[in-house]
Amino acid sequence: MRTRNWLLITIIGCLLAACGGSGNRFRLEGQFKNLNQGEFYLYNLEQGTKDTIKVNDGRFVYDVYLNDTITYALLFPNYSELPIFAMPGATVKMDGDVSHLKETKILGTPDNKKMTDFRLRINNMTPPEVKKHAQQFIEENPASPLSIYMLRRYFIQDTDPDYALTARLAAAIAKAQPENITMQRLSHQLDALRGIGPKAKLPQFSAIDTKGRTATQQQLQATANVVIAWAAWSYESQNILHQMQRLQNEYGSDLAIMSVCLDATAEEGRYALDRDSIKWPNICDGKLWDSPLVATLGITSVPGNIIADKQGNIIARNLSASELEEKIRAMIK
Repeated sequence: MRTRNWLLITIIGCLLAACGGSGNRFRLEGQFKNLNQGEFYLYNLEQGTKDTIKVNDGRFVYDVYLNDTITYALLFPNYSELPIFAMPGATVKMDGDVSHLKETKILGTPDNKKMTDFRLRINNMTPPEVKKHAQQFIEENPASPLSIYMLRRYFIQDTDPDYALTARLAAAIAKAQPENITMQRLSHQLDALRGIGPKAKLPQFSAIDTKGRTATQQQLQATANVVIAWAAWSYESQNILHQMQRLQNEYGSDLAIMSVCLDATAEEGRYALDRDSIKWPNICDGKLWDSPLVATLGITSVPGNIIADKQGNIIARNLSASELEEKIRAMIK
């Protein structure tokens, strides 16, 4: 009888676990000073999906079922980003001030504490100093999920990447985490970037845009040419769309633009395009970071951009909005 009862308890326990019991829930909760009502996005860096988190009376709670560890990016309307390392069964707590987001504390798991310590340590450092500290962390902790985030954030997304150093750091992480799918994808992106970085040629491609038209690199033969990577969840990338629309109205045929939308469906970004009456080719195949076009162009971030001259030579990548406008004006004059 005891054996049968024990078997029944075991079966019920397994069923509860399979249905997503508390051991498989991830909870993110926190509060922000100087923010009563608002919202921000929680972007899944592994799957390219997003959720919206509502803030009421300065507090918020996000609860989700997870069956694996996930790295999120918490995206704010002012373009700030904070990484969150989630795992089944964990509760992570945030405490911050919207006027000093860089000082936000994210605690609850060892990984989040390590990242908080790292962020607070680099707050007042110059970009070269930050990269040096990130490199040291990766070299000492290649098996950490923080290392993958730092590789993407401080090396692959750099406006002037050191491909030899980035490849060496990526190889160390891949060796320590051979089954990590995210790392495998980043390695493929890095391979593409090494062949089409600054001073290389814009690669050949052909894709169908959201209006059913064929878009190719041959449409980018103006004096200045820009490819924009954007998404409906990224306020900063939409700001760049608006900026490029203004510049195209100013320069006309001297500026050619094409955009690649990293949303799950074209409908998610349609409002931003319609709002600004954007008519240039916009491509969204719904495959997110697994899109063949994303790999071909070496797109690694949102917002992201590639600027090329009339001969198709890549001049720069991932410039800020102000840098991008300055470069376009210098090219067209």
